[in-house]
Amino acid sequence: MAQATGAATVAATPLLSTPAAARPATTTTLHGTIPAGAPDFVYVPLEVPPGTRELRVAYRYEKPPTPPGTPGNALDIGLFDQRGTALGGRGFRGWSGGARGEFFVRADDATPGYLPGPLEPGRWYIALGPYTVAPQGLAYEITVALVPGEPAPPAVPAYPPERLPGRGRAWYRGDCHVHSVHSDGRSTPAEIVALARAAGLDFINTSEHNTHSSHTAWAGAAEAGLLVLTGEEITTRTGHVLAVGTDPGTFVDWRYRARDGRFGRFAHAVRQAGGLVVPAHPHATCIGCAWKFGFGEADAVEVWNGPWTPDDEVSLASWDATLRGAGDERWLPALAHSDYHRAPDRVGGPQTVVLADDLSRTAILAGLRAGRVYTAESSAISVDFAAVTPRGAHAGIGQRLRTGGPDTEVLVRLSVTGAAGDCELRLVTDQGLALTAQGPGPLEWRTTPARSAYVRAEVRHPAQAPPLPGAPAAFTNPIWLTS
Repeated sequence: MAQATGAATVAATPLLSTPAAARPATTTTLHGTIPAGAPDFVYVPLEVPPGTRELRVAYRYEKPPTPPGTPGNALDIGLFDQRGTALGGRGFRGWSGGARGEFFVRADDATPGYLPGPLEPGRWYIALGPYTVAPQGLAYEITVALVPGEPAPPAVPAYPPERLPGRGRAWYRGDCHVHSVHSDGRSTPAEIVALARAAGLDFINTSEHNTHSSHTAWAGAAEAGLLVLTGEEITTRTGHVLAVGTDPGTFVDWRYRARDGRFGRFAHAVRQAGGLVVPAHPHATCIGCAWKFGFGEADAVEVWNGPWTPDDEVSLASWDATLRGAGDERWLPALAHSDYHRAPDRVGGPQTVVLADDLSRTAILAGLRAGRVYTAESSAISVDFAAVTPRGAHAGIGQRLRTGGPDTEVLVRLSVTGAAGDCELRLVTDQGLALTAQGPGPLEWRTTPARSAYVRAEVRHPAQAPPLPGAPAAFTNPIWLTS
């Protein structure tokens, strides 16, 4: 990773050999240009003297016109302290990407996206992420104010509880991909809590881009009856991945590409912190969004992201293509999330519905990991999907039905509530689409393990562009059939 920004001129007010409280604020202005083809991240060094109470940073950059089809300038920003910029984030103090033009850090407080804490003296670094660079280069200006004085008492972190009163073993609704003002969202955590409860959700996962600063910001969620899992959206240059339900205070670095061979280290860190690794919108078309790391380190995959679009259809087909069903082999559950940033995005639109033993971090993650999950466009939709043998053996979504023989007949039942009457019910197996019927059911179908390694269900709205199917109202993870 580069440790310089190229040419940078610095104009600074000299430090005085006087007590911190008597010194004026020190203002530093840094100018530089990042050429096209620069590294993904460059670091501007900044000396922080003893006795600094507050650090304030503002930046701007030129946006020259570019030819049609050529990306212009877009520059992200963050901060590392005297512990350095080494991969792993030991010195990480915050990231706001391109969401804001200024920020501050103190011992007791910080701009959302940044971490309050001591301003230890030494060489700090302003991290710049040139997301796209115009052919003319990216000229920037950074203004830093160092305010002297005694530090305020440090903030004491408080995290949301890991368990709430629930309904025992039941289906719980959640959204594991939401953004607040702690990254590039427009809503505060309190506003998102209200939106989540209005959407009928039982839990959410915090998923700010490349920062864990919001982990302490959800104090009111428990009082509202919402379980908050703490996590992060790790936004690399070759794909985005959700860390779902990590230990509060866990930070996961994002400064690598698939070609670097480093993702396994950070996927392991997510699991070591108790979380799940969930690639997000794997076929999205935005720059750097499509997933390039493979799925060997994933625990689940976000197949449905926000309003249904063609890339979601591709994600669903690609996910289905990974399902084989031989024996007890590992498989990836499919999840659905809103990727909420601001209206007209809808928290809980879509949502993941998980069968869990109670409303707790441990139980919710166990249900997600096991694939006891269906997805729905809203809390109005409920799905009942199961398979049974003549002898009464039974399995539900994400479970394996052992029939006793390859030719044992299995009865599959599907019913849906809350869906429009013109919805189409679809049963899909490892051979493809097996049956369609007009909703809401109940729908019954018979098969055997010899004919179907698995069965999963979809509930689709009427097609708008045949022969492509309509957008889903819901779809399930598979029921596996074995002899």
